Amino acid sequence: VALKRMLNFNVPPVKNSTGEPVWKVLIYDRFGQDIISPLLSVKELRDMGITLHLLLHSDRDAIPDVPAVYFVMPTEENIDRICQDLRNQLYESYYLNFISAISRSKLEDIANAAIGANAVTQVAKVFDQYLNFITLEDDMFVLCNQNKELVSYRAINRPDITDTEMETIMDTIVDSLFCFFVTLGAIPIIRCSRGTAAEMVAVKLDKKLRENLRDARNSLFTGDTLGAGQFSFQRPLLVLVDRNIDLATPLHHTWTYQALVHDVLDFHLNRVNLEESAGTESTPAGARPKKKNKKSYDLTTSDKFWQKHKGSPFPEVAESVQQELESYRAQEDEVKRLKSIMGIEGEDEGAISMLSDNTAKLTSAVSSLPELLEKKRLIDLHTNVATAVLEHIKSRKLDVYFEYEEKIMSKSTLDKSLLDMISDPDAGTPEDKMRLFLIYYISSAQAPSEIDLEQYKKALMDAGCNLAPLSYIKQWK
Repeated sequence: VALKRMLNFNVPPVKNSTGEPVWKVLIYDRFGQDIISPLLSVKELRDMGITLHLLLHSDRDAIPDVPAVYFVMPTEENIDRICQDLRNQLYESYYLNFISAISRSKLEDIANAAIGANAVTQVAKVFDQYLNFITLEDDMFVLCNQNKELVSYRAINRPDITDTEMETIMDTIVDSLFCFFVTLGAIPIIRCSRGTAAEMVAVKLDKKLRENLRDARNSLFTGDTLGAGQFSFQRPLLVLVDRNIDLATPLHHTWTYQALVHDVLDFHLNRVNLEESAGTESTPAGARPKKKNKKSYDLTTSDKFWQKHKGSPFPEVAESVQQELESYRAQEDEVKRLKSIMGIEGEDEGAISMLSDNTAKLTSAVSSLPELLEKKRLIDLHTNVATAVLEHIKSRKLDVYFEYEEKIMSKSTLDKSLLDMISDPDAGTPEDKMRLFLIYYISSAQAPSEIDLEQYKKALMDAGCNLAPLSYIKQWK
């Protein structure tokens, strides 16, 4: 809602107006691109009047009679580039939207550039959008995709981290959470685990919310925010937890569809990139191997199959794809049968009476064609994605890993020794083995004795594992 409002020059879009939208250009940086791409497709942008969407730092030609909507982070180089656009008089008017709040000094830089370029009248609006988070689903968001290692678990837990770096990381996290609550129009009740990074985030966020509420005139939580957020007495609960509480889970091999796609395939911002496997036909000796085609698919909320099955265990998903395919084929055969009946010559008495019944049927068949095609597209998409996942499961024995780790984490008896798993040359990559062992190490009540540990280390080394994670976890434990 916030994005659509922004693209409509920061006035809420009117539902029933039939008029054409105003044609405009959208200019974003990488951050803006990441925020928009999971939510709005190119078609939806076009429906809102966006004819061109370009990266801020690409070579852009002047389009003098079109308004431009900017959606960028308020960084030094972005501000410089906006000033340059003003000087070059690229567009008719400029709507500047900053993903998180812009500082006073940077605003003054833009103002100076506008005066220098004689373009003050053309800067139509400057807005802080407070949209510095990426929404992937109706009820899931992440903080950032660009330079995401900056706010990762590793970044916070590095032994050589300086206080200033820690402050920067905390500020980044707090800024994103603050933006999220501004967009939600609600002030949370904050709970956190004590004495951890979570507490630092909580204290900073609390301070930022209070400062904003103290300034009654400019408060983001009153007045014409996106809803009547200020009147709701139901405040959401924000629970901040430190990852250290439960380190085994992120290492665990998964068994549900969405988690598997995320674990074994290249899956970012709801888009999965696959390499198509070249056909089995052998290439003649000496010929270049065929180049693999890369395909990317969007797994979005409009994809019914994905919505229904992303949380299902993988074997169920494979079955469902099969069922969908069968029901699709039945529908397709029906359409083919009707077509062949229509082609019957008129001499046959029976055919004429069949025709009149079938005309109605055919009409309904034809009207359901677009639906059929969409169904076919989704079946193909999930067949390809599921096949790619299955190849990984087979080649790395992920099902065995999953079951074994489940047993370790639920403290039930193990049917096979850990050493056998690690030294089995067919089971998985070195990384899989390391993950398995770390889960065992984290979950065990008492650490394995030195003699056992040496034995495990040797087996891991033989399997080609990097032992650095183990020494970290050992120290951590």
